[in-house]
Amino acid sequence: MLAQDHPPCDIAVVADPALLGERADQLGLPLQIRELKDHEQSGPSAAGCLDVIPVPLKNTTVAGCLDPNNAPYVLATLERAVTGCLSGEFDAMVTGPVQKSVINAAGIPFSGHTEWLAQRTGAPLPVMMLTCPGLRVALVTTHLPLKDVPKAITPERLRTTVEILHRELQSKYHLDQPRILVCGLNPHAGEDGHLGDEEIRVIRPVIQQLAAEGLNVFGPMPADTAFTPPQLEKCDVVLAMYHDQGLTVLKHKGFGDAVNVTLGLPLIRTSVDHGTALDLAGTGGIDPGSLRAAVAEAVRCAQGRLPA
Repeated sequence: MLAQDHPPCDIAVVADPALLGERADQLGLPLQIRELKDHEQSGPSAAGCLDVIPVPLKNTTVAGCLDPNNAPYVLATLERAVTGCLSGEFDAMVTGPVQKSVINAAGIPFSGHTEWLAQRTGAPLPVMMLTCPGLRVALVTTHLPLKDVPKAITPERLRTTVEILHRELQSKYHLDQPRILVCGLNPHAGEDGHLGDEEIRVIRPVIQQLAAEGLNVFGPMPADTAFTPPQLEKCDVVLAMYHDQGLTVLKHKGFGDAVNVTLGLPLIRTSVDHGTALDLAGTGGIDPGSLRAAVAEAVRCAQGRLPA
């Protein structure tokens, strides 16, 4: 569906060309596919035309039906995109949603794009940040069970996360002194240790150290008040301690227009803010708004421009 738009840049899609052609026919969408040879540059993109770097599927697919035999195909498309970004062939990569369960069912350990990209590129700590008009939310931990979150929030991890946020908000978003609001982990940010002591032992000391070094970071603030308008006016990004603490709010505010940006990588990567919606696959009922926003965000980051 997105291929029907006039794209904001030259786009090369890493996929099985036959799959794309079949889906276009199924949805009644006109699509002209040009297969690119190895390292052939994509040309100026036009509505209804798509340059495709071919990666073959193992098995034919049915929209909405999972097949573990095609799990290596998913990782092969990611590998080709990463290789192209690291070599300078591509300026950025944009990913769609991925069904983690089917990759794991194929016997391949996989917890998400973010973690896979970090391992593949040798990045010591990726930082997941989602952004939508009026709100940015970054995470200290990503795809972890709740029971594992407290022990994962170490002084070293928190410090590095804030430093990456500070640096990349400067470089990608031109914020000279990014204002970073840090949430607490526990209800009421621990209530002075009565509801948990991670704020006292870990979070507050790190914030104080970084503030003393000149970073504009403050907290820990209870998550139930961090996202109120008066607090959001004071910051450029909210740093949440775990996945649902931050992303529930962001998706309520901007679902369909939000973008996932992975910070801390040696490449630019953006993604959609939603899952695979298997029940809608092949129906034509999927809103491509988040994918459209992810492409635009990748372009802005690559060009070093402020978001619109």
